Amino acid sequence: MAGEKAIFISGGASGIGLAVARLFAARGWRVGLADIDAAGLESARALLPGAATYAMDVRDHAQWVAALADFTAATGQLDVLFNNAGVPHSGPLTECEVAGIERAVAINLVGVLKGAHAAHRFLKATPGACMLITGSAAGIHGTPGAATYSATKFAVRGLAEALDGEWAPDGIRVRTLMPSFIETPLLDHTVNTGNHSVRQAVRAAGLEITPVEQVAEAAWRAVHGNRLHTQVGKTAHRLWFLARWAPGLLRKTMRNRLPR
Repeated sequence: MAGEKAIFISGGASGIGLAVARLFAARGWRVGLADIDAAGLESARALLPGAATYAMDVRDHAQWVAALADFTAATGQLDVLFNNAGVPHSGPLTECEVAGIERAVAINLVGVLKGAHAAHRFLKATPGACMLITGSAAGIHGTPGAATYSATKFAVRGLAEALDGEWAPDGIRVRTLMPSFIETPLLDHTVNTGNHSVRQAVRAAGLEITPVEQVAEAAWRAVHGNRLHTQVGKTAHRLWFLARWAPGLLRKTMRNRLPR
């Protein structure tokens, strides 16, 4: 019914998006899930039978507009847009296919911009609304071997900072999550054209993998708190600390991790 708080989540069929959906739904929110993976949406609907689902490509602005209009027609409001959809992209830049670079930028950055553009009028019409964007620890300091991915996450960090000011007169808050390595299916992707998964590379580097439920709790805090950027996981907190207080040490450390 209209009046219940409502959250619309892109990339909602799995991973962080689905974990956030489950937590918000358990706390009484109406949930809209959008994803390009139609089969994944069906599985998500089995877990959240009350959720509205939309098979949608975030690169298509018209699909954003149609899905948000349909969702808000049912809910009467849009309290949170969780601009979450994203894809991994790794490997030395000069060894990456240009098509893969373009796809990562189109989804991780342009898709977020299109979502923000389409959602603004619905957020503006809802008092106390918020747009939450999934950033990354890779947006705190650039990650060697993941230049394109880092570039997109720095870009959405800048977008959030800009829109938090630009949209303030409209009563819209903008926030980001900056998770490090999270226990999601994205960790099963191979590192560029190699034979090792992201999960194997993370473990080989001695870094921790954070449960996705912790990210969902962080999303709840971000939406209800005052922090512009919320770091999630020990690696993200360390990077944030070093970027502020010991940038030279951080740069040296990251250069020493450069793939040879």
